[in-house]
Amino acid sequence: MKQFLKYTFATIVGVFIAALFSVLVIFGIIGAVASSSESTTVLKANSVYEIDLEGSLIDRSEDDPFSSAIAQAMGNTVVKNIGLDDLLANIDKAKKDENIVGIYLKGGTLMGGYASIKEIRNALIDFKKSGKFVVAYSDNYTQKMYYLVSVADKILINPQGMLELKGLSAETMFFKNTLDKLGIEMQIVKVGTYKSAVEPLITTKMSDANREQVTVYMGSIWKTWLKEVSLSRKISVEKLNAFADEMMMFQPTEKAKQYALVDSLVYGDQVDNILKSFLKDKNAIKDEDWQLVKHSAMTKLPDTSKFDKNKVAIIYAVGEISDEGEEGIVARSLVKTIDDVAKDSSVKAVVLRVSSPGGSAYASEQIWRALTMLKAQKPLIVSMGDYAASGGYYISCMADKIVAEPNTITGSIGIFGVIPNVKGLNEKIGLTYDGVKTNKMSDAISVNRPFTPEERDLMQNYVNRGYELFVKRCADGRKMKVDQIKAIAEGRVWTGEDALKIGLVDKIGGINDAIKLAVAKAKLDTYNVSEYPEKENFESKLMKNFTDDMETRFVKAQLGENYAIFKQIRNLDKINGLQARLPYDLIIR
Repeated sequence: MKQFLKYTFATIVGVFIAALFSVLVIFGIIGAVASSSESTTVLKANSVYEIDLEGSLIDRSEDDPFSSAIAQAMGNTVVKNIGLDDLLANIDKAKKDENIVGIYLKGGTLMGGYASIKEIRNALIDFKKSGKFVVAYSDNYTQKMYYLVSVADKILINPQGMLELKGLSAETMFFKNTLDKLGIEMQIVKVGTYKSAVEPLITTKMSDANREQVTVYMGSIWKTWLKEVSLSRKISVEKLNAFADEMMMFQPTEKAKQYALVDSLVYGDQVDNILKSFLKDKNAIKDEDWQLVKHSAMTKLPDTSKFDKNKVAIIYAVGEISDEGEEGIVARSLVKTIDDVAKDSSVKAVVLRVSSPGGSAYASEQIWRALTMLKAQKPLIVSMGDYAASGGYYISCMADKIVAEPNTITGSIGIFGVIPNVKGLNEKIGLTYDGVKTNKMSDAISVNRPFTPEERDLMQNYVNRGYELFVKRCADGRKMKVDQIKAIAEGRVWTGEDALKIGLVDKIGGINDAIKLAVAKAKLDTYNVSEYPEKENFESKLMKNFTDDMETRFVKAQLGENYAIFKQIRNLDKINGLQARLPYDLIIR
């Protein structure tokens, strides 16, 4: 009885502590929401829009105070997400609002893909056409962030800061040795010489074909970086390459100024005076005569656009493609969104924003079907983000036009299937199996033994049919012959710049360029832009966080930037059925 009371008391205390922790998290969320629920922003003259280049860049903004509250409660650094959609909209507002005189780019470690960073860069270039200034300051600049801020009128860095300039490198994590130690053999069937998604499971290094394609597209991305930074900073490409070979981040900061990579070495407390020097009639400017406007405040500027019955719909397709689940592109949910937009008579044209490395071939086909039906009723333009590869290209290929950035990763037209054989693991831990069957193939494709030759043939034919269907979808959508697609397929990855040359995309540009094409094709004089699916409100997001997503939130808060590696390992068990997926999880540095 004494032991019973002891354990009962311990259980009650545990429940109480868990409940108390939950209450504290809830109060943290409420506090975060309360602090962010300010009234509509009112700008005054001589306002400067401040963009804090920290955190993670995502395609679409989302209100998620829950993750921040958990991270803070666990004593971890809060990694905030910044929506590309909000950034582009705010830069456009700043360009048009007469009270905004310039933009201040603060910090330099924002994490995001090169294509998304280029969209922001292009928006800043467009902003400068209004005659307004852009100033950048950071203690340290990553190479990607330097690419972004190189458009600024003045680039400032801390005298003891670092500027990363070293060129690009890409690496892949290989699991074969680990799987061998566990006694697991990954049985692979695929189509495509360059379809190297399975390489991490069956080899310990890149194949020659994979190394070839990586070399080509990395060279293309770096060429874009060099060309555009050269134009902005008026430094030759040859010199930029020479500076990169010096590994600038470990050189004295004075060298960055000597090489004209930056304009001034200043401390953070000196930036205000430099910003004021850009304001008109600087002699009349006092501390109270100007203000910095935070990104969150800019998003709360009142919408001045007039209501229009005609709508251009932007449908977001972001993440890995799956048949079911909660994260990424879930076929069932996206198909419903597409069908709803197709039925909405007020929607006159559609832009599909694709930022996906692919995933399930079956799910991709269902989305392709829904988009094909939509296209029969209204114009459909695809805007490619950082990735629109494999399944991401599958769901793009039928569009009237495809727009991509030069450093978008696309193509990868290929199919593979993976069936694990855990016979070795069973032997290690002492498991055996026995059973009966009614027919010859009743126990086919078992994970407890290797493929038989007949089973491998069946799987290969299955994969071949999936590949032929994928190729046909691309050929029909791009109005090309099947043989033309096969010549550039084989699972090969292309940048947007190279994809334009071989006919896989139609135009180089960002989401705003895609909207312009959609408007022109629908012959609209006036319109409003609407986004789909609708963003979740706070109440529904809170309920979701307390149910399905709770475990993920805690893991993300604990692992921080390392969550991506954890997710890659965790998702190995989800690679089943036919996969139309990017060759690997790219890590470009």
